[in-house]
Amino acid sequence: MRIRIVDAFTDRPFAGNPAGVLLLDDVFPDDDWLQNVAMEVNHAETAFAHRLAEDGEADWALRWFTPVAEVAMCGHATLATAHVLHTTGAHRGPVRFATRSGVLIATPGADGSITLDFPTAPLTPVEIPAGVGEALGAEPVAAFDTGPNVGDLLVELADEKTVLGLCPDLKALGAHSSRGIIATARADDPSRGHDFVSRCFFPNVGIDEDPVTGSAHTALAPHWAARLGRGELTGLQASRRTGLVRTTLHGERTLLTGRAVTVIEGELRA
Repeated sequence: MRIRIVDAFTDRPFAGNPAGVLLLDDVFPDDDWLQNVAMEVNHAETAFAHRLAEDGEADWALRWFTPVAEVAMCGHATLATAHVLHTTGAHRGPVRFATRSGVLIATPGADGSITLDFPTAPLTPVEIPAGVGEALGAEPVAAFDTGPNVGDLLVELADEKTVLGLCPDLKALGAHSSRGIIATARADDPSRGHDFVSRCFFPNVGIDEDPVTGSAHTALAPHWAARLGRGELTGLQASRRTGLVRTTLHGERTLLTGRAVTVIEGELRA
């Protein structure tokens, strides 16, 4: 069985967010095997997909696993899977994925990018939880619940410099949401090619800091669209690897656009 490592939300190797991708011959194997493969790959997410019957509402079934748990939604591993399908010729044109978050569509662009059609996260303002500023290393100016699909606490910080300088207490952060924390701020200088910055910390699913998080941008897009007055924005996820996500808000749906590159291809023998 071929296994690939794909860097997503980047156009160059060793940047963006790496994901394992396995295209399966038939149905999903048992969950323990899927989880063990994801643990062995040891990236933020490993995606498993298999083809569906041609007369259904979706073309491929898709699941995502971190090294320690299955997740309900993942952007970068969906982008990575669509990239593998298109570059190997396994699928042409838009691909519909049946997932735990409903049918998600990935559409290739003429410029080599891929656009994901994801549900917009419902943002609910909440009181800033006691202790979250201390755990994060900076005091938020606002906090939001991102709903069940994303499952994070989104916190807005004072400025880009504060986001870039975070050095959180990850164990303490884990007490404040089901998955983790999205920290964000307005870009200091939009002429540099991004409108907002973010960093994502997910200790509860075995990811200290996620390099580039597509699902988080389904919450970041409506948050910054409301503040900046524009539906089309570009987010910089300012992890060590960094990555850019172009977002377009369409009410209950958010489009996430990025590129991907395959960096490793090999044979899974387990």
